Amino acid sequence: MPDKTHCHFCGNALIKKFTEDRERLFCSKCNTPIYENPVPASCLVTIDENEHLLLVKRRVEPKKGHWCLPGGFMELGELPEQAALRELKEETGLTGKISRLLGVTTNTSAQYHTVLMVGYLVKQFSGKPVAGDDASDLAFFPYDEMPVVAFKSHKNFIRMYYAAYSLQRK
Repeated sequence: MPDKTHCHFCGNALIKKFTEDRERLFCSKCNTPIYENPVPASCLVTIDENEHLLLVKRRVEPKKGHWCLPGGFMELGELPEQAALRELKEETGLTGKISRLLGVTTNTSAQYHTVLMVGYLVKQFSGKPVAGDDASDLAFFPYDEMPVVAFKSHKNFIRMYYAAYSLQRK
């Protein structure tokens, strides 16, 4: 990820100052600190009546062609839950109802540096599953037949569900 060089408020050059126990970027003219924060995203562990997990195949980079949970970045004005359900609809055609929060974690990203990932569980959904938006395919997989999952945070949410919330697999 390239370093920021100019203030996004006034356009002047940035300088580095040591403050709050770390080196931070500041505007050389307006002296505004430039806080660099994680990018928020959310994803869904979506489970059908057979305890099979819904995965989507990525149509875009990063990890194009790999399987992952439905999800994506939050938009301004959205709650994490709304972003997750919007992404479910866009990527799978399904309308879901969140059952519970599974957890919050971070992923490193070459493009965004750090992504803050919020994972939810969906066990109630309606609609006809169809790949859309940035998903090229989708499928429900039994736990023991899942393909490799693209992102570490997604793998963690999947493991968390099957370890703690599933119907005690045989």
